[in-house]
Amino acid sequence: MPSDIETLQSLLKKDPSNFQARRELSVLLMNNGFNEEAEGNFLYLIKYFPDDAELYYNLGIIKEKLKKPEEAKEAYQKAIEISPQEDFYYNLGDVLVELKEWDAAISAFKKVLETDPKDGNSYFNLGICYLNLDEKNKALDAFQKATELNPNDIYAYFYLGYIYQNDGLTNFAIENYKKVLDISPDYSWAYFNLGSISYGSGNLEEAKEYLKKTIEYNPLDIEAYKLYTKICLKNSEAEEALEVLYSAIDKTENGDLYYLIARVCKYIGDTEGYYDNLKNVMFHLLTLTFDRDIIKKEYEKLKEKLGKNEKIEPESTMEEYSSEDEAYDSAEDYDEEFDESEENELDEYEEEEYYNDSENDLEEDNSGYNEVEE
Repeated sequence: MPSDIETLQSLLKKDPSNFQARRELSVLLMNNGFNEEAEGNFLYLIKYFPDDAELYYNLGIIKEKLKKPEEAKEAYQKAIEISPQEDFYYNLGDVLVELKEWDAAISAFKKVLETDPKDGNSYFNLGICYLNLDEKNKALDAFQKATELNPNDIYAYFYLGYIYQNDGLTNFAIENYKKVLDISPDYSWAYFNLGSISYGSGNLEEAKEYLKKTIEYNPLDIEAYKLYTKICLKNSEAEEALEVLYSAIDKTENGDLYYLIARVCKYIGDTEGYYDNLKNVMFHLLTLTFDRDIIKKEYEKLKEKLGKNEKIEPESTMEEYSSEDEAYDSAEDYDEEFDESEENELDEYEEEEYYNDSENDLEEDNSGYNEVEE
């Protein structure tokens, strides 16, 4: 392929007006990842062929690859203005999703469905748009249609599960998450949400099994470790929690993991482990999602107590990381900040879904289905 590029470049050196060679070169550059060079060539061609819809369409694809969604939108809109085509509308809708212009994206995908009513990917993207507009019934209909047209669309099943779970219809949620796993047995987010449902229903052992699967397929899933730790402490299985957390630390040094280990150490009365791991948190603040200011104060207060040889009492319970912990005994210092940050952050496991993260992944996974390059 590079030799073909070189051949075409050689032809253009001899004859810069060879537009067919430049067009072929532009597409080759685009297909081989030379995006900036391709962009320059498409812009050159558009100067001479301003009514060529395919040139604008390919320019839109390049703009997307170069992470210029606004410019990609303009290019696709120009292509549609010249010649409304299904692929142009689909790619425009895809960019509008990235830009979170939900209503405009809906219009674009509906245009696709006018000419191709069996385009399951457009239905999936409609579901994403409706979900972000909080029109859940329309989202359910769109995702359901996507699964009818594409029975292997794990992402549509996942979002169906998410909506049902969010509405408290756990049986329907479980059914759809299990369909995800029937198709893709290593889909860790489905295991996590099944674990969350089991946790919420009080079935802690089943929740642990789902979380073990989550960790098996995604060893860096911090949220799974958090929930697994919480369950272990509810079951008075602190040693098991530590074993799992230290195993995770071997894979990735993470502020959240060190903080969980520190709190488990406090729970079992291991003051040295409590202090050492809080200290480790200070070196990994970039990967800490708990409230940094609160944890810094906890660390400073612990150092102060140890400096005075004060005894650090083990936790009486660790079911919740409550504001009654010794490190937070000054209401004047923390007021409601603690309740609204750390306690809630650690107590939201039963409601936790990977909606925001998976949405981004799913958008990427579905972004190129109809991308037909010239």
